Amino acid sequence: MPIKEKFTIADVRIPGKRRKTLDSAKVEGLAYDMLENGQTTPIRLRADKGGGYILVEGYHRLEALRAIGEDEIEGYLVHALLH
Repeated sequence: MPIKEKFTIADVRIPGKRRKTLDSAKVEGLAYDMLENGQTTPIRLRADKGGGYILVEGYHRLEALRAIGEDEIEGYLVHALLH
């Protein structure tokens, strides 16, 4: 079972294809919720070969925390699936 950790938001890279899926209304709603309740669902990341992390799941949560000025996000470090 993965262990929940804190990651620096600046160290997280978003894949290009994922950037096109951002819904600003959803980010705004999550940001308001996170101001009230904090982050309730961790994101998923994988290690990047060049250092840092690549986002696997949780783009809107990441952007919501960035929007409210947070520097860290809770998440799970997962291994990439080999095909």
